[in-house]
Amino acid sequence: MQHTLNETPIRIAIVGAAGYTGAELASIAAAHPLVEVVALFASERASNAAVRVMSDIFPRLRGVNDLPIHTATVEAIVACGAKVIFLATPHEASAELAPALLAHGLIVIDLSAAFRLRDAAAYPAHYGFTHPASDLLAQAVYGLPELNRAALADADLIACAGCYPTSVILPLRPLMNAKLLNCSRPVIVDSASGVSGAGRGATTKNLFCEVSFQPYSPLQHRHQPEMRQETQLDILFTPHLLPLDRGIVSTIHVELMPGVSESKVRETLAAHYADEPFIRLLDAGVWSSIAAVERTNYCDISLMVDAAHNHLVIASSIDNLVKGAAGQAMQCMNIRMGCAQTMGLLPAHSVGVAI
Repeated sequence: MQHTLNETPIRIAIVGAAGYTGAELASIAAAHPLVEVVALFASERASNAAVRVMSDIFPRLRGVNDLPIHTATVEAIVACGAKVIFLATPHEASAELAPALLAHGLIVIDLSAAFRLRDAAAYPAHYGFTHPASDLLAQAVYGLPELNRAALADADLIACAGCYPTSVILPLRPLMNAKLLNCSRPVIVDSASGVSGAGRGATTKNLFCEVSFQPYSPLQHRHQPEMRQETQLDILFTPHLLPLDRGIVSTIHVELMPGVSESKVRETLAAHYADEPFIRLLDAGVWSSIAAVERTNYCDISLMVDAAHNHLVIASSIDNLVKGAAGQAMQCMNIRMGCAQTMGLLPAHSVGVAI
């Protein structure tokens, strides 16, 4: 199926609209020529609150999205008439909502981690709950378009990749598949993210006068098993909090197989991502940064090899709210609905062509 501008718009609803990711989705949807946002819903945490208007919460959306945010119930979501439901909800809420919405024939694009991990036993260990719909874990398609496009084209349940994992998996998977990495050695990943990655909930360490550059959850972060699952590498992950509002830089240290040169690494990544509009492999000596990807759906990748030690350093940058969340979700929707994958995500795009 391919959509053109002459067709009925793709009707979507956003659940969890009052969060940072929900607002980003609303902004992106407003720029998409084939999308109509028909309803907004609160996440489960806010379902008992009074009805609010989206543009009152996020003034930048005045005149762009002035819809009310309603209480999220399965009945209300189904009744709104949307075909595609974006769940920007807590993991437990997504795990409860998705099965019911799928049963009504809706397409569910989940931005939580509720369906990313294939092993149900991992959820109590890493997310603190027993999965209520573990039978759907095998059905869910992992939402990383550059590596999973064919499966996304027919998926009714899409589990969008996490923000940190997106920045790590994109540079590593092609190198892993090409057998350029020494898999007997662990991969060391140090990532730093802006404060928006923690959501809008108020905590002391996220306050303006308290926020600082610091590590947290070293070697225990819940995104570590997702990285391991999707790369098949032994990854040791330490995230850091940045005193910025958004963006991620991941610095990755990995040992290469003997004789693998920097040019071979570059050639492999360049060939794999040659036709990918959102992956930018930077020239030698140019290092990726948050400033270069902020408010875009790009992933910038830079690298250097120390030949004497067979050691590869990769720096990968994304905007955690766009390529790490809302932009990636819209990219997945574009593929699922037969739109150009860049639609709504670039200033110019090819309308009606599935890429």
